[in-house]
Amino acid sequence: MSATTSITAENIRELFPEVHTTLIGADLPPTHTANGANGTQDDNDLSGYDAEQIRLMDEMCIVLDYNDKVIGNASKKACHLMTNINNGLLHRAFSTFLFHPQTKKLLLQQRASEKITFPDMWTNTCCSHPLAHPSETGNGELVSNVDGAKRAAIRKLDHELGIPSKNVPFEKFEFLTRIHYLAPSDGKWGEHEVDYILFIEADPTMNINENEVKDVRWVSRDELKQMFKDVQTQSGKDKDLKYTPWFRLICESMLYQWWEALENGELSKYTDEQLIRRM
Repeated sequence: MSATTSITAENIRELFPEVHTTLIGADLPPTHTANGANGTQDDNDLSGYDAEQIRLMDEMCIVLDYNDKVIGNASKKACHLMTNINNGLLHRAFSTFLFHPQTKKLLLQQRASEKITFPDMWTNTCCSHPLAHPSETGNGELVSNVDGAKRAAIRKLDHELGIPSKNVPFEKFEFLTRIHYLAPSDGKWGEHEVDYILFIEADPTMNINENEVKDVRWVSRDELKQMFKDVQTQSGKDKDLKYTPWFRLICESMLYQWWEALENGELSKYTDEQLIRRM
């Protein structure tokens, strides 16, 4: 990932001609695309994939330098092609962890088979991207960047799981930290992200979008540990499950510690971390 240190606002367009330097207009929705609705419909890289997932590949993600500074924006497709990732293209993401306020169980989702990256894999409640729009990009300092990630989380919780915004109010989200990681999905697609970790407690209603989410499950800490153990030992009811790489990284580092603090009313010990965790 050291290649990202050389990518700047001055050379980004030379290195990646598909990167843009202007945001989506504030009068347009965050999901507005530069190419329009059919921008990738005839794209050979996307041939054979689900039509709705192809359409979403036109959404404009936030392109970053190594220190999470915004230096442009590019389509979701461009940001997830391994040819670009291998040359250092980096974008912003968020990962939301939604816990039941009484049981403190975590809501997991299984990504739909139609997904272009990491299909059928289990992961945290909602994982996606703030988009290159004034409401989600931030002003360059961490507080406004976090606010943008929270707005994106509200938007995507509705889109993927049908959770209405009133169930997940902005002020209830807690920002913990940022993780920087790179992970291939297959030979063509992958992730290279600075991922904003958000916690929220809620007991939401859901209307699952089956084009995004195949299944959901509420789990305790011990139940999640057993799920991973089943895979490791190749025994038990969950031995065949697969997990997204960012979820595995978070579970293997700090999730259980954060989760215990949440249960004990001590999450504030871990919120608003300033450093980026490099993984």
